[in-house]
Amino acid sequence: MLLRGGLDHPADLEVLLDTLNADLPPLKDFILPGGTRAAADCHLARAVCRRAERRLLSLQRTETVNPEALRYLNRLSDLLFVMSRVLCRTSGGTEIIWKPRGK
Repeated sequence: MLLRGGLDHPADLEVLLDTLNADLPPLKDFILPGGTRAAADCHLARAVCRRAERRLLSLQRTETVNPEALRYLNRLSDLLFVMSRVLCRTSGGTEIIWKPRGK
């Protein structure tokens, strides 16, 4: 897939996100981090990305923040989630489904 010189635009992330997500079954349950080492690493990277997004939102209360930066972090965290699902499946792992206690 040819992108505009990399993944430096939210639209590029969305293209890759849609491409990777196309072959995945729809989500019906909440997935816990894990499955395989690579998938778990993507889940961890996603958590770090979400934290950066929250901190940028906090900064926005007192400073001017580029809205594209917020959009980029949001799309990147979604991409990391989908990548974790793809990595889990291609490595023969099983996604860990969250089940409420007592069910």
